[in-house]
Amino acid sequence: MRILIGTNNRHKIQEIQDILFEYELVTPAELALDFDVEEDGKTFEENAEKKAMFFCKKSGLITIADDSGLEVECLDNAPGIYSHRYCPKPHATDADRRQYLIKNLLDKPRPWCARFYCAAAIAVPGKPDILIAQGICPGEIIDEERGSGGFGYDPIFYIPELGKTFSELSESEKNNISHRGKAMEKVRVLLENLGEY
Repeated sequence: MRILIGTNNRHKIQEIQDILFEYELVTPAELALDFDVEEDGKTFEENAEKKAMFFCKKSGLITIADDSGLEVECLDNAPGIYSHRYCPKPHATDADRRQYLIKNLLDKPRPWCARFYCAAAIAVPGKPDILIAQGICPGEIIDEERGSGGFGYDPIFYIPELGKTFSELSESEKNNISHRGKAMEKVRVLLENLGEY
């Protein structure tokens, strides 16, 4: 079964390929689908559904898409769905976004409790309903960058139980506990039961 990963984000593609290794996963680039879907939903689920449906219609393949982000309790769950667009600096880098987040946290009491949230959607050709799975990984934001792996907010997202940031974990360690890893494990179950859908 060929399944399209409905994103052009190479980091997301790699993580999904690592987690759902038993499936024949293809990317939009491999199918010459050079599109970006505007993420204008009000929730992670809406954005994931929109991307899954869009790429499913364009490709005719079962499509998995996700939307994810960081929610910080003392910032009223910001940056949330705006995690990638959180920093107002034009052409902001991941480092810019991390620095901007820490700047906004410095006058808040610690620990800075946070969670990564992932909503994954599966669109199936000819089926009107989108299947949804969620994953959450709780942790804290720290004000020093640690580790060299991962991407985005990973160097400042700290898992107290492990004493490490996401960036200090191996890919397999991260995928075992991450929001995306948890969501994709649920996606695996949904894919196994597609015949009943």
